[in-house]
Amino acid sequence: MGETGFLALVLHAHLPFIRHPEYPDFLEEDWFFEAMAETYLPLLDVYERLTAEGIDFRITMSLTPPLCAMMADGLLISRFRYYLNSRIELSEKELTRTRDTQFFYAAQMYNKKFKRYRDLFEDYYRGNILNGFKKFQDLGKLEIITCCATHGYLPLQTHKESVHAQIKIAAEDYRRKFDRSLRGIWLAECAYNPGDDIFLKEQGIRFFFMESHGLMHGTPRPKYGIYAPVYTPNGVAAFARDMESAQQVWSAESGYPGAPDYREFYRDLGYDLDYDYIKPYLHSDGVRRNIGMKYHKITGKVPLNQKQPYYPQDAKKTAAEHAGNFMFNRQQQLKYLASIITDRKPLVVSMYDAELYGHWWYEGVDFLDYLFRKIHYDQKEIKLITPAEYLAQNPVNQVVQPSMSSWGDKGYHDVWLNSGNDWIYRHLIKAAERMTELADKFPDAEGVLRRALNQAARELLLMQSSDWAFLMTVGTAKEYSTKRTKDHINRFNAIYDMITGNRIDEGYIWDLEQKDNIFPEIDYNVYASKETRDILSAK
Repeated sequence: MGETGFLALVLHAHLPFIRHPEYPDFLEEDWFFEAMAETYLPLLDVYERLTAEGIDFRITMSLTPPLCAMMADGLLISRFRYYLNSRIELSEKELTRTRDTQFFYAAQMYNKKFKRYRDLFEDYYRGNILNGFKKFQDLGKLEIITCCATHGYLPLQTHKESVHAQIKIAAEDYRRKFDRSLRGIWLAECAYNPGDDIFLKEQGIRFFFMESHGLMHGTPRPKYGIYAPVYTPNGVAAFARDMESAQQVWSAESGYPGAPDYREFYRDLGYDLDYDYIKPYLHSDGVRRNIGMKYHKITGKVPLNQKQPYYPQDAKKTAAEHAGNFMFNRQQQLKYLASIITDRKPLVVSMYDAELYGHWWYEGVDFLDYLFRKIHYDQKEIKLITPAEYLAQNPVNQVVQPSMSSWGDKGYHDVWLNSGNDWIYRHLIKAAERMTELADKFPDAEGVLRRALNQAARELLLMQSSDWAFLMTVGTAKEYSTKRTKDHINRFNAIYDMITGNRIDEGYIWDLEQKDNIFPEIDYNVYASKETRDILSAK
């Protein structure tokens, strides 16, 4: 009889492109270092151990182009090395300081983990973490997909040349980094705009993901609801998120991450320890900030100063219980769905931000480890699968036109277009218009003109990142995201004025090439109107 149904686990790994060579250290670069040490290397550690033990697993991960660029950037990698080695140094000191305290177990854990991640990073992957992800893709355990080039929010891109560029640049970047053709994409913020999938099809992309209501509000109504993919009229498969499994993990209130034994995110040694002792591990400005080592557990709804000591073994035991509960719930869910859907096996697509696992929910990586083991050893009803594997087994699917949607608050565009950030769009729209104007006017540019046009394209892409509008809305890093948007707008406009005025400052272009060095092989002609027109007319 085989399995009752399928489970596709999907992790969206993304950070905005943040790189500041003009400063010795930079607060927002820590986002990348923390995610490396708490999410990306820990996930690879799980994949390594499972593979070594012969435990089969399947998972899908989007590694976005900005994240891949940072993972491969020499400056950021050298700074990450310093970050990781300084954590190892501090954890060595902490073994002595905490020896006769309740915090010794946590200190031991950090020391062991940091050393393991350094070994993985240096000895296994030779300083290039992309080699690790590529390894598991080549083994057939992991399916790596891409995202829009700079996580651009496609429904609000009024110029189709920009939509085409966000997709094509990402697809070309993927092929260079992973030595294979691209099969799937995570549309930034799961934001789907009807018709834009023609640009996915043009790049050979076979599937994408969307929020559940985007599929359920489709025309005609999907026969299997969200428990099977559909093909859009352009022939690209759409997989929709299952909210039941999402809530169990996402919600800090009703979900697993709020358990009392788990590590408390908001209490950190950067604030707890004596200032002179911790100062060498802070930035050069000496300001206290999170350093990623935390010795307290959630405990319950109590003030931070009443949090109890964190015991790693207790937390791991809870993670194992939660993995068992998640598996049981998926077994029951698939059993119920199979009683309704009788002509094919149901598929549950569980989608999450990758950084939830390890960074925000510290034990989330242990949870995944236990889940893979339990699914492998303890049951036969659930079969883990990737979207490409599912489509290979089920090539015939219903044709549905999904509706415009996103996975943001309220399900549409509110997060990225509201009174707090709407000022950016007149600039983004005008810059997109000007980029196409330049590409059409100078189709065969060479030398410094070509470099200026390519840099203008990079500045446009960077200002289009949905992260800036998101951060303005939620209020975290609002000042930084506003400044980044304005910087890229000003840089783009300066280049535009130089090109149209025939007075290019090569030194200025060189400086921007060093700072905003994403997509070194970009070709500005991707913005030419003819290229986009040809795709749309072929439709």
